[in-house]
Amino acid sequence: MPMKKINVGIIGYGWVAGAHIAAINATPNARVRAIFSSRTLEPAEVAKRHGCDITCYHHLEAMLSDPDIDVISICSYPQEHARHAIAAAKAGKHLIIEKPLALNWEDCVAIKQAVAAAQVRTCVCFECRFSSQFQTVKAVIDRGLLGKIHYGEVDYYHGIGPWYGQYRWNIKKEAGGSSLLSAGCHAMDALLLCMGDEVDAVSSYSTHSLNADFAPYEYPTSSVSILKFKDGRVGKVASVIDCLQPYYFRVHLIGSEGTLLDNKLYSTRLGGLDKTRWSELSMKLLDSGDVSDHPYQAQFEAFFQSIQRDEEMPLTSLAHALRTHEIIFAADNSASRHARPRPGH
Repeated sequence: MPMKKINVGIIGYGWVAGAHIAAINATPNARVRAIFSSRTLEPAEVAKRHGCDITCYHHLEAMLSDPDIDVISICSYPQEHARHAIAAAKAGKHLIIEKPLALNWEDCVAIKQAVAAAQVRTCVCFECRFSSQFQTVKAVIDRGLLGKIHYGEVDYYHGIGPWYGQYRWNIKKEAGGSSLLSAGCHAMDALLLCMGDEVDAVSSYSTHSLNADFAPYEYPTSSVSILKFKDGRVGKVASVIDCLQPYYFRVHLIGSEGTLLDNKLYSTRLGGLDKTRWSELSMKLLDSGDVSDHPYQAQFEAFFQSIQRDEEMPLTSLAHALRTHEIIFAADNSASRHARPRPGH
């Protein structure tokens, strides 16, 4: 007998919400039934756009009090994530939370406490873990083709300028937070996926671009963080949202038995390989910052299955995300301590 479909309510109705709605409705086990937005929405127009009946709420409490809503997907501005997550958890709803969880560690802890008290399930949108690229990378690591990784770099290069929808609010410290919180968090999370999260120390530096398009940013737009793991291994994350180049999610992992560079591999564990040439992995690379290209559907389907089985979400639970955020805040604190006057000021 097929299980009842999970009903989802969305908080916020911007760019990322559209990607969430499409991905949720594409899964076999859930559907979007409601949207809360501070803007006045026309239900008929919303229904036509998404091909399903959706109730539009102008008051959050009304949507959260609907007993037919099982899950709340939080697609509001980052500075509102904690307030919305805590309210939804208190209402007994399972949570999908867009990254970042919050813009400070205290709010992250408050979310953790609310979720624990309500005993609801969580999914945090570090969806890159579900991408073809990182599913393949993790399989290469788990099968020992790199041996023991002792050095890794995962870098995020994406110019978020006036040509990009996120720019209008991302430039504000109270909304974007930092280069890492704004976007580079995906790179930090990916490095931890590859090397583990037993981090002993973090040191970070940050800087600004002199290009006029990035001048409105209220925080440094480029940062580099060095991580020392408890077993002595080392990693690096660059988060650059002021670059003028194509989107690039760079991955370079060096181990005792081989190296992986983006979609290229060399391994001593594969006999007969030409040591002067890379072997190419036929995986789809993360090559776009467009949310419509993100692997939300695979992530959400795994989450809905975990709810139906009453199990913790694999790969992107709140526990995973909290550790990533803890390290990000440590990196940002380090960068703040090392800060120098902005170039040109």
